[in-house]
Amino acid sequence: MNEDLKVNLSGLPREYLDAAAAENISAAVSSQAPDAEPEPELVVNPWDIVLCTSGTLISCENAVVVLIIFHNPSLRAPMFLLIGSLALADLLAGVGLIINFVFAYLLQSEATKLVTIGLIVASFSASVCSLLAITVDRYLSLYYALTYHSERTVTFTYVMLVMLWGTSICLGLLPVLGWNCLRDESTCSVVRPLTKNNAAILSVSFLFMFALMLQLYIQICKIVMRHAHQIALQHHFLATSHYVTTRKGVSTLALIMGTFAACWMPFTLYSLIADYTYPSIYTYATLLPATYNSIINPVIYAFRNQEIQKALCLICCGCIPPSLSQRARSPSDV
Repeated sequence: MNEDLKVNLSGLPREYLDAAAAENISAAVSSQAPDAEPEPELVVNPWDIVLCTSGTLISCENAVVVLIIFHNPSLRAPMFLLIGSLALADLLAGVGLIINFVFAYLLQSEATKLVTIGLIVASFSASVCSLLAITVDRYLSLYYALTYHSERTVTFTYVMLVMLWGTSICLGLLPVLGWNCLRDESTCSVVRPLTKNNAAILSVSFLFMFALMLQLYIQICKIVMRHAHQIALQHHFLATSHYVTTRKGVSTLALIMGTFAACWMPFTLYSLIADYTYPSIYTYATLLPATYNSIINPVIYAFRNQEIQKALCLICCGCIPPSLSQRARSPSDV
C-alpha cells in the first residue's frame, strides 16, 4: 500500500499512468535512435573491372585479326580459316566478359545470367577447340606434306570447324536449357550458375585436349627435326643447322604449350576440387589468367604469321617492308 501511494501521487487512475509512462518511454527511445541509414550505393567489385578491361582488350585485339582475314581474299587457306576461327572465338569471349559486367550491375535477372554464362562457355570452348584444330592442321601439313594442299584438306577443315563450333554451342546452351543451379544452390560450381557436374565435364575435356595437343606437338617437333636433319645432310652443314632447328622447334613448343597450360591449368584444376562454398577471390584469381590466353593467342598464332604480317603492314602503311617480303619460312616455324 505504501509503494502505491509513493508512485501514484497525482491521484489519476493507475491504468492511465501506465499508458502514459509507456508512451514516454517509446518517445525517449525513438528520439535516441539514429535516423534510418540510406540504402548503400552500388559497389563495383574491382575483380569485375579487371575482367571487363581484359574483355575489352581481347575484343579489340582479336577484332583486328578477324578483319584482316575476312577482308583479304588471299587468306583462305585452311590454316588461316582456323586462325580466323580462333580469333572469332576469342572475340566473342571478350564480348561475353563485357556483357557480363554490364548485366551484373545494370540488368540483373536470371535470364541475363544464363545467356551471359552460355556465351562465355561457348566462346571459350570454341577457343580451346580451335587451338586443338590448329594443332591437328599443323601436324597434317607436315605428316602429309605432299597431299596437304588438296580439296580433301579444305573439306576436312570445314568439317573440323562445323564440329568444334557445334560442340561449343551445345556446351553453351546447357545452362539455358536447364542445366544450372539457380534453383538448387548446393549444386553450384565455382562459377554460378554452372553446376558442379557441368564444370567437371568442361575441366576433364580441357585436360584431355591439352594431353592430345601436347602429344601432337611432340610429334610435330620430331618431324621437323627429321626434315632439318635431311636438309642438313644434303647441304653438308649438319651440326649447326640441326642444332638451330632443334632449338627453335623446342622453344616454339615450350612457348605454345607453356602459355596454354599456365593460363588454363589453374582454373581447370580449381574447378575440379572447389565448389560454391569457396571464397570468390580464388575463382577470380584463377579465371583471370584463363582470359589472358585469349590476349596471347593472336600474338602466337596470327601476328607471328608472315602472310598476316604482310596484310597488316598493307593496311597500316600501304607497303610491305623488304625484310618481311624476302624472309622465307623455315622448317622450324611450327
